Amino acid sequence: MKELEEYIRRFGTVKEGNVLKVDAFLNHQCDVALFDRMGEEWARLFAGKPVDKILTIEASGIGIACVAARHFNNVPVVFAKKYQSINLDGEQYATSIHSFTKQKDFHVIVAKKFLSAGEHVLLIDDFLANGCALNGLIEICEAAGAVVEGIGIAIEKGFQDGGASLRERGYDLQSLAIVDAMDPATGEIEFR
Repeated sequence: MKELEEYIRRFGTVKEGNVLKVDAFLNHQCDVALFDRMGEEWARLFAGKPVDKILTIEASGIGIACVAARHFNNVPVVFAKKYQSINLDGEQYATSIHSFTKQKDFHVIVAKKFLSAGEHVLLIDDFLANGCALNGLIEICEAAGAVVEGIGIAIEKGFQDGGASLRERGYDLQSLAIVDAMDPATGEIEFR
């Protein structure tokens, strides 16, 4: 998606440690019109696939998943929570994931009442680096008996192994922008 690449070039900041900061439009301040066009593109890329629900992880995936859902007949969006609260009751699916950006492990949960056997699920997230978050969501889907129909990613770091690993395992992974290289000294970003 060339428009997303232009946003990344214009508003993104490359930091040391393979960090791409895109908080001006994606995961702090949200450009809802851009999110809508991203959702439209995912709907085109996953056309013909049954989608009963969209599953994401808090917090940055929620906005894009909710806007994208409009393009999938307004299916419900479920998000894996990173923190247990007194509001969460009943049985839950749980797994542990490692966040590349936060360099921290999170215990994530989804209430069993929101994800059922036989449901067709589209996973949506803002970033894909090593694939830890997505592998956790896949594990939750497997525990529920839900079918992962596809994975929609806003920005994939193609120089890290998450995307290649998921594609090798047979997942239909559609990233709207794939960064192949970035240089914190110059700020240059190279797209696939």
